[in-house]
Amino acid sequence: MNRTLFLLIIILYLNCINYSQTIELDINNTNSKLASLFSLSGEKLTFVDSITTSKTGQFSFSNENLQTGFYRFSFDNHKSITFLNDGDDIEITADAENISESLQAINSEGNKLYYEFVKLNKDYKTKTELIQLILSRYPPNDDYYDLSKQKLNKLQYDYNQFVNITSQQEPMSFIARYIKSSQLPVISTDLPLEEQLDYLKKHSLDNVDFNDDELINSDCFTNKSIEYLTYFRNPQLPLGLLEKEFQKAVDTLLTKASVNIFVYQHVADYLVDGFKKFGFDNVVDYIIENYVVKDDLCLDEQTENSLQNRINQSKLLTIGKIAPNIILPDETGNEINLEEIKADKLLLIFYASWCPHCKDLLPEIHKLYKEKNNLEVVAISLDEKKEDWISFISENKLDWINLSDLKGWESKAGQDYYIYATPTMFLLDSELNIIGKPIDISELTLLLN
Repeated sequence: MNRTLFLLIIILYLNCINYSQTIELDINNTNSKLASLFSLSGEKLTFVDSITTSKTGQFSFSNENLQTGFYRFSFDNHKSITFLNDGDDIEITADAENISESLQAINSEGNKLYYEFVKLNKDYKTKTELIQLILSRYPPNDDYYDLSKQKLNKLQYDYNQFVNITSQQEPMSFIARYIKSSQLPVISTDLPLEEQLDYLKKHSLDNVDFNDDELINSDCFTNKSIEYLTYFRNPQLPLGLLEKEFQKAVDTLLTKASVNIFVYQHVADYLVDGFKKFGFDNVVDYIIENYVVKDDLCLDEQTENSLQNRINQSKLLTIGKIAPNIILPDETGNEINLEEIKADKLLLIFYASWCPHCKDLLPEIHKLYKEKNNLEVVAISLDEKKEDWISFISENKLDWINLSDLKGWESKAGQDYYIYATPTMFLLDSELNIIGKPIDISELTLLLN
């Protein structure tokens, strides 16, 4: 090989291995010399590194181990800047007093597109919602109606132009794929208002690539999930019916996400965590039983730990399994053995006197109990004070089998049945096989009929 050519190859090789990506952030109006870097996945932040500087507000660092995706730079007591790491050098400037308006990417095309997309999304959503409101109120033959419709068409055209053309010059880049999947749905102005919600339920996820697991390192899938759930939210519905609506949305989201196991687990974890925070326990149970347990999904460790009893109950106490035996004292102190109770059907209900839902549900079950000759009820209280338990029995005239060891959540029966909330019901047959796990009086009535 020619000696000159050989030396040239060596120099090029050394230049490649010595190259280290640089990330610089220049922040005005801050006294901070210390910041933290977090990786972003959905709504979860994972600490990556601490960053210090000798010059106030001027941060520079390199990290060869950063994977492609979004990161959050945090400073000044929870002020933050989100940026995309796609392997290119990054230089970002901002004013700490008004980050969203001042944020600029100097030499990173990926971040330039990202910040432009964030701003465009916000403007597009605000303006289209206002124009849709006008179109819903004005008569179609009014000149202002036509003017508003033209304005909406122009907004949609400009939005589609950016999403489908401007941002797609390098279609395989992370930012191009992110924008393609994260775009807001665009509804034809010719579609009647009363048909738009149904259209959104059917088509708002059409552009999301659920098979692109690298997008887990962003807020794409979580943003699209919460957007999709809003189409099923109806504040006028009672809780039970609202949960049924959310279950429909969950089915669509998780069925689409199931094309990729990593995306599937990511979306399932987000939905479980979100519904748990907002108290939609029946939706959480629905996801665990129909997706997490059925497909053996691995949730985030923190989420899984907090839901372990739910998961165990769904896995181990399934329909057809024999219910664990229970030996507990009744209100007079006599020990009752579940295996010795003879009944065609037996309802186990775990409750507590302080539980609001229990106060509503148990009197309803008692009415049903009086109507059904072949039904026995064993009500197990998770109270810790005997006077509270006895008072509840007396006030509600509960003349069925009442049991408790007054150990609260530490009750052996509660632990054997992985009780994580009250009320919880199990319907058993004469052989103590589990034949149903009703969540309310209507489901119990259907099972008994």
